[in-house]
Amino acid sequence: MSVPLTFDGRVVLVTGAGGGLGREYALAFGQRGAAVIVNDLGGDIKGGGRSSAAADRVVEEIRANGGKAVANYDSVEDGEKLIQTALDAFGRIDIVVNNAGILRDRSFARTSDVDWDLIHRVHLRGSFLVTRAAWNHMKNQKFGRIIMTSSAAGIYGNFGQANYSAAKLGLLGLSNTLAIEGQKYNIHCNTVAPTAGSRLTETVMPPDLLESLKAEYVAPLVLWLGHESCRENGGLFEVGAGWIGKLRWERTQGRTVRQKNEIMTPEAVRDSWNEICDFTDATKPASIQESLQTLVEVLSNLDSGRGIGTNPTGAAATSPSEAVGHTLPEISFSYTHMNCILYALGVGMSTGDPDHLRFLYEGSQDFCCLPTFSVIAAQSAITGLSGVPGLQIDFSRLLHGEQYLELFKPLPTSGTLTSRAVVADVLDKGSGMIVLLDVHTYSGGELVCFNQFSLFIVGAGGFGGKRTSQKAVVTAPLPDRPADAVIVEQTSRDQAALYRLSGDWNPLHIDPSFSALGGFDAPILHGLCSFGFAARHVLQRYAGNDVSRFKSIKVRFVKPVFPGQALQTEMWKEENRIHIQCSVKETGDVVLAGAYIDLHTSVEASVSAGTPQTDVLQSDLVFAEIERRVKGQGQELVKKVNAVLAWEIMKDGESARHWTLDLKTGGGALTRGVARGQADVTFTVADQDFMDVVTGKLNPQKAFFSGKLKVTGNIMLSQKLEAVLKDYAKL
Repeated sequence: MSVPLTFDGRVVLVTGAGGGLGREYALAFGQRGAAVIVNDLGGDIKGGGRSSAAADRVVEEIRANGGKAVANYDSVEDGEKLIQTALDAFGRIDIVVNNAGILRDRSFARTSDVDWDLIHRVHLRGSFLVTRAAWNHMKNQKFGRIIMTSSAAGIYGNFGQANYSAAKLGLLGLSNTLAIEGQKYNIHCNTVAPTAGSRLTETVMPPDLLESLKAEYVAPLVLWLGHESCRENGGLFEVGAGWIGKLRWERTQGRTVRQKNEIMTPEAVRDSWNEICDFTDATKPASIQESLQTLVEVLSNLDSGRGIGTNPTGAAATSPSEAVGHTLPEISFSYTHMNCILYALGVGMSTGDPDHLRFLYEGSQDFCCLPTFSVIAAQSAITGLSGVPGLQIDFSRLLHGEQYLELFKPLPTSGTLTSRAVVADVLDKGSGMIVLLDVHTYSGGELVCFNQFSLFIVGAGGFGGKRTSQKAVVTAPLPDRPADAVIVEQTSRDQAALYRLSGDWNPLHIDPSFSALGGFDAPILHGLCSFGFAARHVLQRYAGNDVSRFKSIKVRFVKPVFPGQALQTEMWKEENRIHIQCSVKETGDVVLAGAYIDLHTSVEASVSAGTPQTDVLQSDLVFAEIERRVKGQGQELVKKVNAVLAWEIMKDGESARHWTLDLKTGGGALTRGVARGQADVTFTVADQDFMDVVTGKLNPQKAFFSGKLKVTGNIMLSQKLEAVLKDYAKL
């Protein structure tokens, strides 16, 4: 059974919670441990009158079920008062569900100024004012979840609801922008468009349908979007009757209807109308950057004297039968130890970690080359695609979709590598073409590695080819459980500038004006640099940085990373396969998905995810005492420490235990396992060394500087451990 979602320590405000959907949300949050502010003005469906009775009834229900709740009777136009109620009663605000609403349905011709203004004041302005009042509190605590309530009428329109539709779609625009502005503060904002029986729907739905559309079928989605473990941000969801669907924008390929130095005419628009409106190979832009990318490409083609239509890269000239199996010219790559070191620095290696010297110092007795350096020798084969018969590729539209690397023996630290590339397959994805390029690389005639590049050429689809290939090395889904290990590492502001010295000279990664043409606010990090970071993390965590253990890696590139952002690699171990997902810590955006690394030889079963750990560690007794202390002194410790502390206990060089001590929320809690959220500080230490520190035999500072104790996160918080570990004799 999956772990239940709880909201212990969280404070939730639900507006319009006196009945219908809002009441259901409030009861559900309260049942799962949240402290709830039940807001309801107590007015009628048209916004008239007021009463405290509705909110009071819901508060009584929550309390009767053992929950915590207070009532608020203010209008959502008094947003500050609603949030102040939360602060006065519970000291914080974590989740805001903007649910309050009224109806004043009129056909458009009969809609008065009052009908228009009142709807917007309650729905759009009210949600704005309540959310704005909560915003800075959420920013300061680095956590917030906001749910806006839109409607099918807002998305699709509905007769007699012009005022309501405009306000509801306005909420979606507000939500989309808040999702962008809040992501670096761990504030997520999503929008739901519920279909359920309520005061607002009983006027437009027959009674038998209302009966089957219960509010309780909507609440689970709202609770999930409000939970700290939900990474969704900027989403729009329709929900009702137990069904949930996510919506997104869709756009045709369109057509450019002007040529350079020529006027654009309405006749040209008319004559191209069918292509402009043809959704056959529609795209799905998800950001302003993706939207503007098309215009940048249009301008680029016009400047070069070319117009573009629905397939600017010439799908008509694509012939898979000619291209597949075509061998590209052989390429050679000569390198020295300097290239190996430069690559290691480019993917984040540092002399700050003594174990990294084996990759950074040619004089080290263990000097070796990172396995992912193999892609450097092979990637120049891509340029050879320009001469492949049956392919017409516009390299300005080429995206790196996926990468597979298999290493057959550790790379030499210098020498000459020879690569032979062949077009393995060509796929038609409608909106684009995928070229699978297989590259075998040899050293002295011996095969050392194999790379498969999956290259997506935007707009080159529609040639009638197949959509899948048995030759493609596939990605793999993540296990359905919390990650077994997580490594977070900050990239440098100069990371892209450093990585490009290994051979990827694309100005997109260094020139702000060029990256702006691509729709980016700043130069982005190379996808293969993130690839190198993630591989390093697995090599460090599960192979002791032993390159001979590395077998293969597969990733799908999803979103870009900006230099200076932190990369978070989550890892799940299943026998010799380590599933990985890499994301940007500040935003939660996944950048490497469906990824995994296979290692040679089996890692100890004691650290296999999901395998019961039967070995007893000395430190288990210490944590048992810590748990007892938390149960007896939890409130006091939370006041003193106010942090989430995590330990990774090692034994025989492998991870044996994870412990998380939450002294930040509620009355404190100790749990066995990796922290579900981000710990403020994490200690990595061997079982025996931990005992020596606890019992006073080993000075913590000496342990730290000797490398026996590793600390990540806010190192100053380690000083607060004294409050937890004092009087060690009892431990």
